[in-house]
Amino acid sequence: MEPRAPSRTWNRTRNENPEPGTWNPERPAEAVRFGLRTTLAAATLVALAVACSSSPPPEPAPGGENIPPGDWLTIDRDLAATRFSPLDEIDATNVAMLQQAWTFPLGGRGGSQAVPVAVGGVVYIPAQNEVVALDGDTGEPVWRYEAAPAPAAGGGRGRGGRAGGRGRAGGAPPAQPAPGPPPAPQPSSRGLAYWAGDDGGTPARIFFMAGNRLSAIDAATGTPVADFGTGGYVEIGVPYNGAPTIYRNAVIVGATTGEVPQGPAGNPRAFDARSGAKLWEFQTVPGPGEPYNDQWGDGWEQRSGANMWAFSATVDAERGLVYLPIAGPAANYYGGDRPGNNDYANSIVAVDAETGEYRWHFQTVHHDLWDSDAPSAGTLVDVTVNGVRTPAIAHVTKTSYMFFLNRETGEPVFGVEERPVPGGDVPGEWYSPTQPFPLAPPPLSRVSFDKDTDMVRPEDTTPEHVAACQDLWDRSGGFYNAGPFTPFSFHEDGTPPQSTIQLPGGTGGVNWGGPASDPTTGYVYVNAHDTSLVGWVEVRKPGGNYGRGVSEDVPYDRASVDGPGPYFTFSAGGMPCTRPPWARLVAIDGNTGQIAWAVPLGLTEALPEDRQATGGSGSAGPTVTGGGLVFVGATNDRRFRAFDARSGAELWSTELDASANANPMSYQGRSGKQYVAVMAGGALMVYALP
Repeated sequence: MEPRAPSRTWNRTRNENPEPGTWNPERPAEAVRFGLRTTLAAATLVALAVACSSSPPPEPAPGGENIPPGDWLTIDRDLAATRFSPLDEIDATNVAMLQQAWTFPLGGRGGSQAVPVAVGGVVYIPAQNEVVALDGDTGEPVWRYEAAPAPAAGGGRGRGGRAGGRGRAGGAPPAQPAPGPPPAPQPSSRGLAYWAGDDGGTPARIFFMAGNRLSAIDAATGTPVADFGTGGYVEIGVPYNGAPTIYRNAVIVGATTGEVPQGPAGNPRAFDARSGAKLWEFQTVPGPGEPYNDQWGDGWEQRSGANMWAFSATVDAERGLVYLPIAGPAANYYGGDRPGNNDYANSIVAVDAETGEYRWHFQTVHHDLWDSDAPSAGTLVDVTVNGVRTPAIAHVTKTSYMFFLNRETGEPVFGVEERPVPGGDVPGEWYSPTQPFPLAPPPLSRVSFDKDTDMVRPEDTTPEHVAACQDLWDRSGGFYNAGPFTPFSFHEDGTPPQSTIQLPGGTGGVNWGGPASDPTTGYVYVNAHDTSLVGWVEVRKPGGNYGRGVSEDVPYDRASVDGPGPYFTFSAGGMPCTRPPWARLVAIDGNTGQIAWAVPLGLTEALPEDRQATGGSGSAGPTVTGGGLVFVGATNDRRFRAFDARSGAELWSTELDASANANPMSYQGRSGKQYVAVMAGGALMVYALP
């Protein structure tokens, strides 16, 4: 292996081709029962939709995809993850006339983050323990697949032991469950994937995750595909809560592993869409003899975290490359047992989509101590810089730094500098002396804190809120921040509190909603919110609640004046203690790397009317359309909005029964009508022009 330079710039994304990790294919032993509910007319409708999904003429997307304009084939519409619909029936001149067309309740599953898939006017969506196909014009179910209880041990034909489960007609209410074996895992509430079939006559399929099962059902009928794996599913070895990504015949999935230093590998892997056979698995923590193993010290062995928990991956279909967003390693806030920069953690990794062969990677955070995951891979966008057309991927993480990278090589389009960052004092910890900073764009959220300029003022919110923030400041011993990547300081039990504030915090920045892009303009859009984490690192106290799913074996962990745990923020009365805006919808011009516009996203209606435009959002992202509109939910004020894609002017909003903490989508019904849809709480909300 080549010697490594001490200062790491973009050219550290080497074009070596290490062998992907090894694996032992799993043979699932347990069969899953299913319930199928359909009608003849419904099955005919879906079959026609699948057969006709190549018309009208397809629209090219970055990376060479051709997609019918009215379809939405992945949770990000296309493999390029543009979330750009070319439909333009709804535009800036008429969007104010949008009204609710129909809604579909998910049967009690609140908080769904799913984005539907739409093919030929049929909408597919996970709903509680079902996958449902809906008529895109009416919302009427055309078939339902239900994950019913698995057979009892020993099989048999008694209660719960009969293959196929109980069926019911498309719109009938579900029967009350009878006592019996435990249910099969529910489909992921984050989405599913559509596969169009192959040239050998294999029909279209819907793929979805349910725990650690990758399942396949027929797109036209909703029946499990008997010859895929074992009765329609394969065990992938670890749970994954996202949606599969499908390139040609490769179904690519991530891993939702826990926050424990030693545990299951967080490796992305791929399976054959026809048979379920395993194709490849990429080793995110390199083993001995593999490139970058030296960046882990002795901490590589059985290292968990460093996983692809993102909802999906991004693919350049023309080049056959899949871009894997790899999160930080476990534990989140202590890394003394993993000295080094910890490649491929906190990286975007490009591999061959059909073989898993490594091509390049770019690490956005060295030796993560802040839980600064890569929650999405990013969006493909072709940009023109100084007259040169460059195929790029716009990758942004919780840190709020957006990196435009040449998607063939990993080279930054606008340049990256390794800059010195603050060190820390936690015993035994290893601190990276530098971190990568893009020269453009600037950070999309607040990344540092100075009390004189950044702390909330009475004219921003209320005097009472400011007083509560000052009280928290005083109780905490103040909040130290030395700029971006300030590590949490060490606090010894029994000494006066001295706290650290980290920005943009554990949820970003830009979280799992990720960016959308308009291939006609080169603009990239994100929901960027300001959050914070406060406190220190301490010796772990036995029995302390240091967060869900974390290991008790870690010697040091996060806490604050309010006790153990990593979730405390600089906020009071439900509002941040930094100056607003606290969330923004941001447009970045990919051709210049500069922010084109940024507007507050969300209202705080508890404040006086002249101070309500504070911004306030969750983690979902926007969608852009050919009508020159950006649609986004995500806000805490429970609204769904449309903005002018060029200026950022708000053109339309509607109040919802729950926050729309899911990415919107747009599709065309069989009637030819354009619809815009978003998940809000436990229902799919669909809008159209009258």
